[in-house]
Amino acid sequence: MSKERLYLFDTTLRDGAQTTGVDFSLEDKRRLMRVLDDLGVDYIEGGYPGANATDTELFTSRPDLKSARFTAFGMTKRAGRSVSNDPGLQAILQSAADSICLVAKSSDYQVRVALGISKEENLDSVKQSVHAVVETQREAMIDCEHFFDGYKSNREYALAVARTAFDAGARWVVLCDTNGGTLPHEIERIVSDVAKHVPGANLGIHTHNDTENAVANTLMAVRAGCRQIQGTLNGLGERCGNANLTSIIPTLLLKSEFADAFATSVTPEKLRTLTHASRVLDEVLNEAPDRHAPYVGESAFATKAGIHASALIKAPETYEHVPPESVGNERRILVSKQGGRSSLTAALERFGLPSDKDDARVQALLDEIKAREDQGYSYEAAEASFELLARRSLASVPRFFSVDSFRVTVERNRALNGSGTHAQAVVTVSIAGERDPLVSVGEGNGPVNALDKALRSDLGRYQKHIDHVELVDYKVRILTQTQSGGTDAVTRVLVESHDTETGERWTTVGVSTNIIDASFEALLDSINYKLLKDDARAA
Repeated sequence: MSKERLYLFDTTLRDGAQTTGVDFSLEDKRRLMRVLDDLGVDYIEGGYPGANATDTELFTSRPDLKSARFTAFGMTKRAGRSVSNDPGLQAILQSAADSICLVAKSSDYQVRVALGISKEENLDSVKQSVHAVVETQREAMIDCEHFFDGYKSNREYALAVARTAFDAGARWVVLCDTNGGTLPHEIERIVSDVAKHVPGANLGIHTHNDTENAVANTLMAVRAGCRQIQGTLNGLGERCGNANLTSIIPTLLLKSEFADAFATSVTPEKLRTLTHASRVLDEVLNEAPDRHAPYVGESAFATKAGIHASALIKAPETYEHVPPESVGNERRILVSKQGGRSSLTAALERFGLPSDKDDARVQALLDEIKAREDQGYSYEAAEASFELLARRSLASVPRFFSVDSFRVTVERNRALNGSGTHAQAVVTVSIAGERDPLVSVGEGNGPVNALDKALRSDLGRYQKHIDHVELVDYKVRILTQTQSGGTDAVTRVLVESHDTETGERWTTVGVSTNIIDASFEALLDSINYKLLKDDARAA
């Protein structure tokens, strides 16, 4: 039996840009469009030409896309105006878009309250706007805003909006759960009814995640007849986000109920770029990736329990619902005191250190890990520190440099700056093979910031390796309290570093009763890890 075609519509650059704190530059949009095109989505909604300078410039010419349709977003014409006398609609019609998606109210309440026009005027605007797009020989789409809420309050009118758009020549009539409050069983029931009036081959679904059901609602809409799926990478979007294409796409390709019945433009080869696409968006937004994101998260295929790890090594399907490599992710066997030698040898193999679990050195390393975790270390979230520890135990690690001493002073003086505090750090470093030590000074708004700047300011011949490294996250946890009140408690510090040139991120850990010492240990591990990786690449 031939499979039905599903069409993927990405609105990361338009609806996703409604996310609080998100502001895509022109180059950001162009870069993400290339990533989405490589992934294989059918439509890329670039933005709203005429609404702002960035989107207007983006739509002055068509980007070089391999297969995706460059799509513009806008509104249907204003009531009381002709198509030719509506500047907003004209800006969209004159853009370089392949397809045009216009939003129309499909709730009688929204038509009355938000637009202040009659229901008939709204239907006329939908009809004339679709005709105007079709006359330019481009694909027309109507996003039926507030469709599900409108259907519940006035079924006949919601259906009339959808039917008007279809009869006017819209290729797609998209049903929008604008407020995100509709539940999966309602979606299936309502879409099944709409499909009796507008063919499923022309129906799309656009859901928001306000009840944490956007992905489920989308899949139920597909079951009920919708054949276009709108969503965003990583579920980006206003309020609680949009339907997450990063979860929907692999579900469509890897779960038999959908994979056996439907085909998409995303091939198995392209699917393996999914994790990369997700990380590129995080990089553009300067955000740390969600470790627990389904399919693409760092923890999506991670386990640390010894029994689970042992079974996973023997038969991955025992604890993995899909192969991690199918979405460009990887299996991670975490090392902790809850794990055993099987977990450890699996982790070592991933680092290129294959070892027999009966090797005495493996047992010694496992004992050391357990002893260090009893002191407060945690390696499941700090794999860079663990790899350094493992290589120092089982293989040779070059001695790049050593820290002879460091000193930090913090001064509180309101005359200095707005916060009234100022920190200065002095670090003395000896570079391997060089006679004279290097003394570096760093200043910052706090002791860790000053130490980080001092340590990174001059590493002699190794400096070029860390020029693009920056500290992007810093977490402190107080592990124990003492009878003296807790100020001398054991402190664990996790530092996340980012190479702005390669996009690589890694996390290191430090533990001490002194928070500055713990922080410095984590910073040292971060730099040594970077030098170790670059040394291995050079070799």
